[in-house]
Amino acid sequence: MSKTVILSKIPCVILCGGRSSRMGEDKSLLPFSNSNSLTQYQYDKLKSNFEEVYISSKIDKFDFLKNKEKYLILDKGEIFSPIVALQTILQTIKAEKVFIITVDTPLVSIDSINELINSSNESEICVAQTLKTHNLCGVFSTSLVKFINEMLITDIHKVNYLLKNNNTKYLDFPNDDEFINLNNKDEYKRALNIISKSNN
Repeated sequence: MSKTVILSKIPCVILCGGRSSRMGEDKSLLPFSNSNSLTQYQYDKLKSNFEEVYISSKIDKFDFLKNKEKYLILDKGEIFSPIVALQTILQTIKAEKVFIITVDTPLVSIDSINELINSSNESEICVAQTLKTHNLCGVFSTSLVKFINEMLITDIHKVNYLLKNNNTKYLDFPNDDEFINLNNKDEYKRALNIISKSNN
């Protein structure tokens, strides 16, 4: 008898709008595991857990994405800033909360994601923490948009500022490798090696 998968009703958004300056090329389009791109890998994985998965980006560069009018959220303006991306996301999504994850953290498990969601009820923000805080891996309340608007008026673009000045829960996880950011070619190769071993 097959096990019924209960999909999370909280929407999920994959952040893909960074400059990728340390990688030297657009990391969101790099091949990963058996997928044509890191974005498609994350999208396919997350679709197994969420009713709705959105992609946040500066431009449309995703051939695989269906119904782009609904599921592609494009930042406004020229500034490359995760706070600008969050502002656009929280203004667009019609839900109380949204799960946010960056495209360059492909090893975060579905179990850890669900732990973050299940631990987020009493806080405006609930993010993962290992040896460091993973500012953009967690659950964010859409009510934060007013605070973010005020941040941008005063030209504050630090996600840490948002976390420190709101009701944030930091959820500890034991495995730092799970939350590796693929910022450069060495980290990309390391993640490919980890995923290759886990698939064997």
